[in-house]
Amino acid sequence: MNKVSICTLAPQGPLVAEVVELLRRGIRERAGIVAVCAGESAADIVLDIRGGIGAEGFRVEGEPGQPVRITGNDERGLLYGVGRFLRDSRIKAGDFVPGTWRGISVPVKPVRGIYFATHFHNWYHVAPLEDVIRYVEELALWGCNALVVWFDMAIYSGVGDPAAQKMIQRLHAILAAAQRVGIRPGLLCLANEGFSTTPAPLRATNVVQNGYFAEPCGFYGVEVCPNEPGGMELILQRRTEVLDAFAGIQFEYFVIWPYDQGGCTCAKCAPWGSKGYLKTAEEVARLARARFPVAKIVLSTWYFDRFIKGEWDELQAAFATHKPAWVDYLMMDGYGSFPEYPLKHGVPGGFPALNFAEISMATMFPWGGYGANPLPRRQQSDYRKTKHLIGGGFPYSEGIYEDINKVLQLQLGWAPDREADDIVREYAAAHFDPDQAGEFVEVVGLMDELAGLGMKDTPEGLRFAHWNPPAKAEACFELVNRIDGKLPVAVRQSWRWRIVWLRAAIDAELKRTDGKPSDQVAAYFDELTEIYHAHNAVGACQPPQLKAGAKHEINAAVQAG
Repeated sequence: MNKVSICTLAPQGPLVAEVVELLRRGIRERAGIVAVCAGESAADIVLDIRGGIGAEGFRVEGEPGQPVRITGNDERGLLYGVGRFLRDSRIKAGDFVPGTWRGISVPVKPVRGIYFATHFHNWYHVAPLEDVIRYVEELALWGCNALVVWFDMAIYSGVGDPAAQKMIQRLHAILAAAQRVGIRPGLLCLANEGFSTTPAPLRATNVVQNGYFAEPCGFYGVEVCPNEPGGMELILQRRTEVLDAFAGIQFEYFVIWPYDQGGCTCAKCAPWGSKGYLKTAEEVARLARARFPVAKIVLSTWYFDRFIKGEWDELQAAFATHKPAWVDYLMMDGYGSFPEYPLKHGVPGGFPALNFAEISMATMFPWGGYGANPLPRRQQSDYRKTKHLIGGGFPYSEGIYEDINKVLQLQLGWAPDREADDIVREYAAAHFDPDQAGEFVEVVGLMDELAGLGMKDTPEGLRFAHWNPPAKAEACFELVNRIDGKLPVAVRQSWRWRIVWLRAAIDAELKRTDGKPSDQVAAYFDELTEIYHAHNAVGACQPPQLKAGAKHEINAAVQAG
């Protein structure tokens, strides 16, 4: 059809208005058709809200030739139903063919969030704000209902630092945009976080001592020891200043973090996870609850038992003796794999649990430095292994290069038993071309097999190393080019497609050169840098720079291998 009319029966409110606009925008931008309002009897699409479907669920119905009715159980359900309908529809220049999927869909997991690591001059930190807001809206259409950000205190001298004020304003704008599309806002903090001006006598220690067999990684050196005289007071004073800076945002999640960054290995704090951390987190949680009464307090267990043994056991024992009322969720995950302790022994205290799925750093260094990093098999396997424990989660994101992984996490949270390939197929149909969706699933499968690429120093200079044999790199690039030739120009030029194409091109080029830098691969890296706005990003968030004099941060695991 080249004309589209919409009838909105749902009670008008800010979120419903946003839903209607997202539907109209999706049709207008891809088909060039301006959808108009119409009465129910004359409408092509009818939007309504009726309870009884299930929280945040939706129903799509309508016989061929009849109006499509999208009914949400609530406002969010209507939003997610519109997202599903848009993805299922065939939309191209001058033509809109409504999707044919019909049925009821209700999410299984109540928390389908994403964590934006808003620092290091990564995409979230520096990309044009309108692009970040647009991205938040697109995640909402995929079922995202929560967003957590971090105000990384250590890189600022204080709340009044001009750079800090700029970031606070940016985070306000991102979170306000999230709230407009039904996404619940959240804030993450380190339990003993400090500004760069933390006085030396109050700084936490990061020394192998008091049972620690390794230094906690990611330590900034400006964290505050809560057991030094005046330390806890400084932690709470600084946290108060930060929370006051976010006045006006009604946070619904407040995440407290132990390590990487954070922690202290002094005798009074060790083991941090079950001693200094719990003491500090309780006080910080009390402070947050006073300002944000509806906020759920999420206590993270990131890297428990990684630097000192016994943190899980002691946490379990502490919660068995006294289950703290200030904790609402435990966040459990680990870099590389989900921790074994809760899988064997259950969640300490029996709290509801959330994941912090690793979708960013795994398999690439620099992170995202080689383009898209889809990991469908890993995402599906990890979710199925942990689905009985978790109520959803906040996958960790450093940028847009793991867009496919975000969608996998959001949709697995909606339906944990859904096949990853089916989600990837829906992604391709929505963002690229339904006719190429099958071949795109093949591409993503090959990229999953090729996962693992980093940099290392050799006597001959910088070299790139695939962690897995890159035998299928040429086949993947050939398939990507075949799809590329069939896509509309606008899709071929979109960032989502370019990061896929560049990933395949880089894999193939580095296989051809046996890991040696080339002018061609340098051009690919330059294009990724432009897409990510990563010109000033830290090494881990910036594609390799092959210009004369460029310095590189080398991943230790790749170097050792």
